Amino acid sequence: MRIGHGYDVHRLVKGRPLVIGGVIVPYEKGELGHSDGDVLLHAICDALLGAAAIGDIGQFFPDSDSKYKNCDSALFLRQVCEKVMSAGYKIQNIDATVILQNPRISGYMEQIRYKVAEICSANLNDISIKATTEEGLGFTGSGEGIAAHAVCLID
Repeated sequence: MRIGHGYDVHRLVKGRPLVIGGVIVPYEKGELGHSDGDVLLHAICDALLGAAAIGDIGQFFPDSDSKYKNCDSALFLRQVCEKVMSAGYKIQNIDATVILQNPRISGYMEQIRYKVAEICSANLNDISIKATTEEGLGFTGSGEGIAAHAVCLID
């Protein structure tokens, strides 16, 4: 069994959609990024790649490559899952936390969880997605950005 951890952060700006776990959440700001900026899927990608010791998201989907401009991060996670399985591993579980002051995303959590399970071809019971604020502290608390942590277990 192997454990992986992933972390991602993006600035929030006007004029971009807020995409969390492959789900568009209505809000006045969205993630600034080369792709769609989905911090949750990016963190999960890095957790899985790290657990399998096969690299990180930047190696496979560099922001210097124009073909990933505004790309749906679900594509990244699907390809990462394929790489992990090709390396001989199976995803046992994913546990992730989104850190965001606003908007409150509790009403989207089950939809996000289902989407992550679908993208990973995983059992829904093996996917845990949580959200928290930082009580107004730091860049996430001030509304400047969004962050996500993910851990996974593969065998």
